[in-house]
Amino acid sequence: MWSTGRSDAAELEARLPVPIVVRPMRTARRMRLRYDETRGALKLTCPARTSRRAALAWALDQGDWIAKQIARAAPGEPFAAGATIPLLGREIQIEWEPRAPRTPQLVGDMLRCGGPQASLPRRIEQFLKRLALDTMAREAAEYAALAEVTVRSVSVGDPASRWGSCSSAGRIRLSWRLILAPEQVRRYVIAHEVAHLVHLNHGPEFKSLEARLFGTGVAEAKTLLRRIGPRLKRVGRGR
Repeated sequence: MWSTGRSDAAELEARLPVPIVVRPMRTARRMRLRYDETRGALKLTCPARTSRRAALAWALDQGDWIAKQIARAAPGEPFAAGATIPLLGREIQIEWEPRAPRTPQLVGDMLRCGGPQASLPRRIEQFLKRLALDTMAREAAEYAALAEVTVRSVSVGDPASRWGSCSSAGRIRLSWRLILAPEQVRRYVIAHEVAHLVHLNHGPEFKSLEARLFGTGVAEAKTLLRRIGPRLKRVGRGR
């Protein structure tokens, strides 16, 4: 629960240059601030008993840091005719021709799509989500067979922070944006989540299974994802 002084808190929040989400957490020992460039918002975690006013006042004191984060954030890369986007680790150009089939077709380094230009972004995104689900469900099944575990379902979404998650019931959910990444990055995340179906922790047994499923290069794939992740999250978003 937040303490009193809501009007003061609202005034402080209005002085921030972008929206902010404040999350009190029982496990938090100090305040931590992050700028989510894909959402254009600040995310502040703080100890559970911190008042909202105190949390916002602290955020305002980080003004220089906030300004730098906003200044260096790159613009979105919307799906538009002539735009170049990453897909399967390659740079692909979107080609729009009104009389071409409305269902996008990947031909070499071109993603061709017809129909009304106004609905081009929606059709491109739907195509990528279908491709992501078909590809990653097949790869998850491959890793599950190696791990001798059952994957009950695979779905795709667009989470703000996680690339993948799993449940104890055997359900795996992955970011559809992984289809934009190189194969080793996508497969690393899938192998990671399948390994979690066996070990719901990050202990030695989990890491051993993850390495057995994925093979060599876990650290390299993780580093590459960290480097290209911000761009993957900008693809398909407005400028």
